[in-house]
Amino acid sequence: MNTLRFLTCLVSLLSLSFASSAQPVPLTFRVDMSQETLSPNGVHVAGNFQAVAGYGGDWMPGASPLADPDGDQVYELTVEVPPGTYLYKFVNGSSWNEKPELPSADCALGDGGGNFNRQVTVGEAGLSLPAVIFDSCNATLRLAVSMEMETVAPEGVFVMGDFQEAAGLPADWDPTAIPLQDEDGDGVFETRLSVPPGDYQYVFLNGSTVEAPPLDCTVEGPDGQRVRTVQAEVGGTGPLVYCFNSCTLCDPAFSLDFETHWWNDAVFYEIFVRSFYDSNGDGIGDFQGIIEKLDYLNDGDPETDTDLGITGIWLMPMMESPSYHGYDVTDYYATEPDYGTMEDFEALLDAAHERGIRVIIDFVMNHTSDQHPWFQQSANSLGGYRDWYVWSGSNPGFIGPWGQTVWHPRNGDYYYGLFWGGMPDLNYSHPPVKEEIFDIAEFWLNKGVDGFRLDAIKYLDEDGAILENTPETFELLEDFRTLYKNTNADAVTVGEVWSNTASILPYVGEGRLDLCFDFDLASSMINAVNNSNALPVRQQLALMQAGYPKLQYATFLSNHDIDRVYNQLGENPAKMKQAAFIYLTLPGTPFIYYGEEVGMTGTGAHENIRRPMQWSPGPNAGFTTAQPWIGLGNNYAAQNVAVMQTDEASLFHTYRSLVQLRNEEEALRRGYLLDIAASVPEVLSYARVAPEEAVIALSNLSSEGRAPILSMPVSSLPAGAYRVTDLLAGSDLGSIELNSLGGFEGWAIPGGELDAREGRIIKLSLEATAGVSSEGAPSFQVRLAPNPVSGLLSINIEGRGPAMRAQAALFDVSGQCLRQLALERATGAIDLSGLPAGLYFLRVQQGQQVQVARVAKVQE
Repeated sequence: MNTLRFLTCLVSLLSLSFASSAQPVPLTFRVDMSQETLSPNGVHVAGNFQAVAGYGGDWMPGASPLADPDGDQVYELTVEVPPGTYLYKFVNGSSWNEKPELPSADCALGDGGGNFNRQVTVGEAGLSLPAVIFDSCNATLRLAVSMEMETVAPEGVFVMGDFQEAAGLPADWDPTAIPLQDEDGDGVFETRLSVPPGDYQYVFLNGSTVEAPPLDCTVEGPDGQRVRTVQAEVGGTGPLVYCFNSCTLCDPAFSLDFETHWWNDAVFYEIFVRSFYDSNGDGIGDFQGIIEKLDYLNDGDPETDTDLGITGIWLMPMMESPSYHGYDVTDYYATEPDYGTMEDFEALLDAAHERGIRVIIDFVMNHTSDQHPWFQQSANSLGGYRDWYVWSGSNPGFIGPWGQTVWHPRNGDYYYGLFWGGMPDLNYSHPPVKEEIFDIAEFWLNKGVDGFRLDAIKYLDEDGAILENTPETFELLEDFRTLYKNTNADAVTVGEVWSNTASILPYVGEGRLDLCFDFDLASSMINAVNNSNALPVRQQLALMQAGYPKLQYATFLSNHDIDRVYNQLGENPAKMKQAAFIYLTLPGTPFIYYGEEVGMTGTGAHENIRRPMQWSPGPNAGFTTAQPWIGLGNNYAAQNVAVMQTDEASLFHTYRSLVQLRNEEEALRRGYLLDIAASVPEVLSYARVAPEEAVIALSNLSSEGRAPILSMPVSSLPAGAYRVTDLLAGSDLGSIELNSLGGFEGWAIPGGELDAREGRIIKLSLEATAGVSSEGAPSFQVRLAPNPVSGLLSINIEGRGPAMRAQAALFDVSGQCLRQLALERATGAIDLSGLPAGLYFLRVQQGQQVQVARVAKVQE
């Protein structure tokens, strides 16, 4: 659901818990205005720190003035706030109508609606931020260490260095000022700090124990201590992830050990039933209309290639509602009469399932319609329903996250409705509400739906004036997961948490939801295509890789609340094809908004974004034989299914090719993401890596041709020769040899220069002579024990030909061979004593067969 916000008040769960218990500490904002013409109304800073700092509310652009006491054009303000994480931005003036800054994604977080805000994390010692030029960025310094091989001290993991004063902390080399966090449970502890660009030294601590990494990756620091080094650059991603006390790369991004599900194989299609297809001539789309068009999405025949290849449908609200959009339900156990009967809906489920299409439905748990019988009785204190909603005898006075009224008068009292008075919020503090909503979910799962898209879930359970991301909401979602997984273990939930990525992460995993839509990724893809700059996507993907459980997020370009992506891309077909290329080759579960594949348009009011599907150039765009419920899109005569199906160069054909290719290639569905370095900044390049194969996606964002040189330092792929194929062109491009680390350096782009706006998908397939049998399965297996290991590693070969001699070699992640051993009768041992803790690769060759295994070395 659209939150209609200009600026979003986004507070992490961590900051909320801090704010409720910790003593305030000083936070100093500093901005360099030397390159600006100052407003006569002064310089201000606004954010979600203002209320707790005593300013009476958040995101008030005229409430927090900065001063320049020494005339150096650096304006400052010190406030007292509880430790926590806050968002903010500077304003040249005192209102949003003057000049609020627009910092780039290099140093700011997007809110999903095109706005970017700076973020600061304040510890118990307080913080004085370094001065930053208005509307510009300092460097973002990411420091990360893997503790996978360590026992983490009760005090936690820390980092210290000569960057701390530059980051606004009181002193350098303070061992307790910067605690690191492992947000996704992958063993990597990290932090991100804003610092001026430059070279810095640092070292990690496990509790009070300072690491002593080897000479190979360190320099001499204070008092002769060995320290790591990093160059902080604007737009940089920081150093690689090393194991604690080691020079060994320990990045979990290279691991194949992660869980996947059926939804990782799916491509979803979002349908607004009212606008998809009218089967009965009343001008309104319906369930039967979707049934009649299912073959367009997927005809269920794997031998045909004329359908889109869709394997999942998300139905926007289809329960009874008084509104055209359906997000204000009046009966959770009934279908919307405009769309058809319950029997019609069940027929749709059956027809979709017969074609291999899963169906999820919009479930609005946060609020109902004010016409719902529950609310009617609640408003009149009848039938025991008073406490099903939130009531107050007087107006509590606080407002919503985007400045809206949330308390609405009724019968002399006030009720809480976050979005507007026609959508009163349910009261989950009242146990019967939770029980009833859970019963409704169970009802629809038993009908055969495959899961739910959950609307506006960050607002489910408020805590006083704290309206989003509350502990009560997370607890409710954990209980909801137990309910729906017990009803159907394969059911999926996709959450709408319209916030930045950092605020979304707590909702995914941790016994909560299966997926959430990542709004920042959508913005970064559109920005990258529009501005011919790969950096926003690379940075956003790095953030997501560090935060989400692997592959467990939903991708999209636009939806029913956002201007149509074709409009956002200037109605440029080449840009549209490129945006589709990117998100349909990235990890995550993609969601296509209906009509996106033919370039439907629509901006502004939501009705404009939800116009009838454009099936043909004929009357009413082929949507209905009657007057449509709303007017048609302005480009339906040229941008429609019938016309585009006959044009192999059309946007429709691009979508169909990409979806079908994704369905065919396991690596595009379940392969992990690995960044590929390209010599040309306009080329976005990455690999999707699966066992013994990879798919490399290359996208030239430039309006001119580009010929990048590619490098992939390391992967989980076994060494050997790989066949190279252009999947879109269907052409053989020769072969490439991957080194002992599964990587390559300085590879000229195969197939020639990338044309302007061209996307190319290249598959690397391990050839039979490089370590697999002709059937494609390993002919032997390598068993290692113990693993992790501190000293002697036993090696045993199982499978075909165990009596054959074999050779084993141990490599570090830089490709250096450290140990070699001849295995007699397929058994032997390698001593890892004296090697630093970290990740290593063991390469075993028997005849022409090769296997590569990961070895975790722990401290002795």
